[in-house]
Amino acid sequence: MSTATRKDVTGEVTFLARELKAPVIAETFAALGDQARDQGWSHEEYLAAVLGRQVASRTANGTRLRIAAAHFPAIKTIEDFVFDHVPTAPRDVIAHLATTTFVPKRENVVLLGPPGTGKTHLAIALGIKAAEASHPVLFDSATGWIDRLAQAHAAGRLERELHRIKRYRLLIIDEVGYLPFDATAASLFFQLIASRYETGSVVVTSNLPFSRWGETLGDDVVAAATIDRLVHHAHVIGLDGDSYRTRGHRQTIDPQTSK
Repeated sequence: MSTATRKDVTGEVTFLARELKAPVIAETFAALGDQARDQGWSHEEYLAAVLGRQVASRTANGTRLRIAAAHFPAIKTIEDFVFDHVPTAPRDVIAHLATTTFVPKRENVVLLGPPGTGKTHLAIALGIKAAEASHPVLFDSATGWIDRLAQAHAAGRLERELHRIKRYRLLIIDEVGYLPFDATAASLFFQLIASRYETGSVVVTSNLPFSRWGETLGDDVVAAATIDRLVHHAHVIGLDGDSYRTRGHRQTIDPQTSK
């Protein structure tokens, strides 16, 4: 191929990539073309390589956007979770949940345990995995969710808000039980859980066993109805052990405590 002809082809491919909104093709096709000629790739191998770069970039960008849209308070991963600090954490169950197959099945995950045992870490980590698997995720504390729904209720658009939330394949509700709900808040929380029943997945963390949810929701009947819908299709994981934060504080005082 002459130099003039190659310039024409390069210009045409660049134009077509721009029209297709595929910038990575425009950025990589020439270098990959040189590599293909040097290594004797077939036309099909070259095409697969160029398209693969574009798809990989688009997937990575999509994951970043979904993680940003989820509003996680921090980035936590399954790989960073220290199972030795929480010996009751079932590694096999958590590893299975990390595949995110529970999301398309519309199953829930409930993480119960005292403060500092990694519940929020695991909830975020599962959310990250879900975002990587192309599932829209939204995170908030229990009080944050109640505030959101209370504002929608006051504006006369609660049903619309609950419907809008359904576009997220996974909701994460953190710290149920840390602050008691009044009757209105308990009703809104029940409606949130009921709206997800068999339509979308929820990950919930709580410092209280189910037997004490009546204290948080202010009514044992409302608590029982909420729990019934939450656990019908759920993986319930009890976590117990030394608080991450307390352990870290002790180690700053006495490094021997880490041994």
